Amino acid sequence: MNSLIMTSLEQGLIFGILAMGVLITYKILDIADLSVEGTFPFGAFIFARFISIGINPIISTILAFFFGTLAGLLTAILFTKLRIKPLLSGILTMTILYSVNLKTNGKANIPLFSYNTIYDLGSTVVILTIMVLIIKIALDEFFKTEIGYLLIATGGNESLVRSLGKNSNRYKVLGLMLANGLVALSGALMAQMQGFVDITMGSSIIVVALASIIIGDTIGKRSNRIKDTTRAILGAIIYKIIGGIAIDLGLEPSDLKAVSAIIVIVFLSYNNFFADLLDFKKIKGGEKYAKNKKTIKELQ
Repeated sequence: MNSLIMTSLEQGLIFGILAMGVLITYKILDIADLSVEGTFPFGAFIFARFISIGINPIISTILAFFFGTLAGLLTAILFTKLRIKPLLSGILTMTILYSVNLKTNGKANIPLFSYNTIYDLGSTVVILTIMVLIIKIALDEFFKTEIGYLLIATGGNESLVRSLGKNSNRYKVLGLMLANGLVALSGALMAQMQGFVDITMGSSIIVVALASIIIGDTIGKRSNRIKDTTRAILGAIIYKIIGGIAIDLGLEPSDLKAVSAIIVIVFLSYNNFFADLLDFKKIKGGEKYAKNKKTIKELQ
């Protein structure tokens, strides 16, 4: 059981980076970006390519991030320049990346057991925790900058950004590039952990990311002190632990996709019910306040 929890924690930290990437498009920019299903394995294939020609694993991992940003740039160009709908732009990028991934190394499955990884530097959990914290803090600080505020505003009120004389498309491009860079980084880290790269490793990865974000949204719903990046990380860890427990109870690994969908449905339903209940309480509270105010006036 300890081994199961440790493995779930390690994978949860990796998916925490994935969730922070999708958080930018899904919650901040309000864009449905399906290109992540191609970007996740793209990062893994890029890492495999560079590590196989003798590049240092740390540099190879960083390169996976930068190549991932280029995948995001492609989606952004299709979206902002060619005016293709965001959903279709993501699907087109994902389709293109499928072929690119196969061309990168010439085959669909690449073993990595004979190569060094960043996990050779020390404890896997410690290394991943440090990376996740660095990325989280960097994102939180970035969102406090002028560019970060404008990126957030682009998703919330694009007309406001334009009224300030800013080009909102610029921030969409930036957001998509940053998001896909983080997704590719997550793919590279996962490939190093599992010891191989496979063309199918990005299948339904968007569901994993959304599940992590949705689960994270249930944590301290009334608290404004918990940042969205923190919620995404905790959500990813909880998601992986739930999946690990399901397998430990005898569930087949092939059933995990159904479990992922069920988790999303359950937590979405809970969030919606909680929101409705909160709105109902606010309405009742308002009615009570109005009645009390009327009574006070009558007494006066």
